[in-house]
Amino acid sequence: MKKSRWKKVLTMLVFLFFSLTGLKAADGTVIDTGATAWMLTSTALVLLMIPGLAMFYGGLVRSKNVLGTIMHSYVAMGIISVLWVIIGYSMCFGGNILGGWFGWNPDYFFLKGIDTNVMEAGIPEYVFSMFQGKFAIITPALIAGAFAERVSFKAYCFFIALWSILVYNPLCHWVWASDGFLFNMGSKGAIDFAGGTVVHISAGVSGLVAALYLGARRGYPYQVIRPNNLVITMLGAGLLWVGWFGFNAGSSISSGLSTAQALTATQVAAAAGALSWIIIESRHQGKATALGFASGILAGLVAVTPAAGVVQPWGAMVLGIIASMLCYMAIMLKNKLGYDDSLDAFGIHGIGGITGALLLVFFIRPSWMSDAATSAGGSWTILNQLGIQALAVTIAIVYAGLVTFALLFMLDRFIKIKSSEDDEMAGLDRSYHGERGYGMLNPS
Repeated sequence: MKKSRWKKVLTMLVFLFFSLTGLKAADGTVIDTGATAWMLTSTALVLLMIPGLAMFYGGLVRSKNVLGTIMHSYVAMGIISVLWVIIGYSMCFGGNILGGWFGWNPDYFFLKGIDTNVMEAGIPEYVFSMFQGKFAIITPALIAGAFAERVSFKAYCFFIALWSILVYNPLCHWVWASDGFLFNMGSKGAIDFAGGTVVHISAGVSGLVAALYLGARRGYPYQVIRPNNLVITMLGAGLLWVGWFGFNAGSSISSGLSTAQALTATQVAAAAGALSWIIIESRHQGKATALGFASGILAGLVAVTPAAGVVQPWGAMVLGIIASMLCYMAIMLKNKLGYDDSLDAFGIHGIGGITGALLLVFFIRPSWMSDAATSAGGSWTILNQLGIQALAVTIAIVYAGLVTFALLFMLDRFIKIKSSEDDEMAGLDRSYHGERGYGMLNPS
């Protein structure tokens, strides 16, 4: 009787153990509940970055444009989310079509064929799709910082929809899809752990092209244009820093050693970038500003994004420092040249992304290099990888720049992209939304 009772207890304990540590999909693949939980958290963290970006950008514009600028980030959540489910995921991660320009898989159309799919990493494919979808949302939203305070809301909506389909999706496929040509270049492919080329370079370069195409805000640079609320900007920078842990550490698509490595690199790069910026600022301008600290955070985070999975903490710190220096110089150069990259989308994301994508090769951890050399039969070298990185960066710059210009030129024939003088002077909030961000009598 006692043996029977203990047998039942043991059976229940075994059942409970397997219930807690692993589930099975319809095809028998075991779901890693720990990895799935982390990827769900990472997906939420990346989504949090979009309100963070809205606050960061919203605080930097004039009060008459604060709501309209915030809407640029929020409307991307609506437009790109719908497009991602319909065709975006398929274009990014489906099999090559049209010579590998982008991908396609009928099962990914409306995500109708992945209902019970579990990936090799042990997470449901739904989770991976939603995680990647957040990258697709924030990338065009970053571009808005380059032409803030002077773009038609209707034109912006059409632009980000087309840009997502024709720029983001192909670049994502080339770099991250298993049959993308940059993914398969050399023994390890072009290294872009979480979006240096796919996200930041493409957005930064596209932003620069858009800023030059639309021209400056009326009154720039002769009229002083001050941020309306740096407190909001600082809060937005904090949310971006927190969300970036999902952005980078989540890109390991696991919950283990590589996750910890990416998370650590992210933290130290942001800190080093922020401190470097205010030191440079103090030496150059005599004051360490809150906006400078926030800008340094972003410079460090952007630079470490492509490198987070392959560099050690000291390398991440160096990348953060170098990125701060170069981004600061880029913004000073912008001020001298006089073009109106309103919120420094190119100065931070473009320059920071290029810096991280190229210089990461000099800080790769020995274990990664050893594995790369083994995969290449001993022929892998830093110089070879640098060449691959340079090619990927060049392709991202040229492709994003040319297609963005073509999109702007085409849209401008049908929808006037730049706001009219009356709309711009009245402000985006009143002209396009019939609202005001603040209850003020004279929003200026």
